[in-house]
This record gives sequence, C-alpha cells and structure tokens, in this order.
Amino acid sequence: MEFTVRNVVESDLEKIMNWRMSPEVTTYMNTNPKLTMEKQRKWFESLNNQDIAKYFWIIEVGGKPAGVLFLENIDFKKKNTSWAYYIGEKSLRSMELAISLELSIYEYVFERMEFEEIHSEVFSVNAGVVKLHQLCGCRIEKIVKEKVHKEGKKYDVTYLTLTKKEWEEKKGKYKYQKIDFG
Repeated sequence: MEFTVRNVVESDLEKIMNWRMSPEVTTYMNTNPKLTMEKQRKWFESLNNQDIAKYFWIIEVGGKPAGVLFLENIDFKKKNTSWAYYIGEKSLRSMELAISLELSIYEYVFERMEFEEIHSEVFSVNAGVVKLHQLCGCRIEKIVKEKVHKEGKKYDVTYLTLTKKEWEEKKGKYKYQKIDFG
C-alpha cells in the first residue's frame, strides 16, 4: 500500500476534529479537547496566517486519509524542530506506516530543511512509540515525572532527540517506503 502526505485543506477539518477527539488518540496527547467546526476553522486560519500550514500534513494510506503529521516549535535560527503525528483511522495503522513516517520526516528535516535536531515528546506509558523512536535512531534525552496532569491522572513524559549527525550515521541501515513531504 502506498503512503503519501498532502497539505491540510479546509475540507479535512471535520475529519481532523473527529480524530483529535477520539479516545484512542487523546489517550496519548496532552489534552482532551472539546472541538467544534468553528474552532477548527479558526485553528486552520491561524495556521495559514502564521505561514506554518505547509508543516501540517494529512497522512494517506492508499489514497485514504489516515491521520495527521506536523512539525512544531520550528526554529530556523537554531535549526531545530519538534514533531508529532497520530493515525486516526485504526484500520490503516501499521508498523510499516509508522517507520516510513518517522524515517521520512527525519530525511525531510535534515536533508531538505537542513536542520540540526528534531525532538519529540511521548507519554512514557506509550512504550511502543518510545521504542519505535529509538528503533528509528532517536535517543532519550530525559524523562519528566508527572509532567502532564489530565483528567485526574499524572503522566510521565519521555523526551527524545535525533541530531543530523546521528541521522547521517544511521540512515543507510534502514529500508522503508519514502514519503515525499514536498
């Protein structure tokens, strides 16, 4: 199955809203938002007004929308960024997709954007994703205990980093379906 990404368009907003409020997605996110289409439109407008919409993508599997991937905290001076993604369509989730997304965004950030570091934050209880990031070359920078307080629970957060130098040393050992981020 082919994996692709494309920029978010206004007709995606309802689907993104539904994914983002899905318990399977919000379980591993800092917030459990109560979204509306009005809030979605304002969010989309703010992306376009800040000229960062080009760093928010819809993930497609076989031409079907599956989830969202985005860069945030983009610092062009320090040449670093953070990233995150979620697959809202459970039936389209796969390890092959996850690995392809990870390695392709690293390639994009280091080779196209010419950045020096990429970071991610993962709830420590989401051990599978922490291991996936490590499998794809990231190293744990730190674990902050009880960093996120949500709905009466406290969550530890694992911070991971990959540098351009580390990517250069490791990238040749991976085989994956490359995804073009444009």
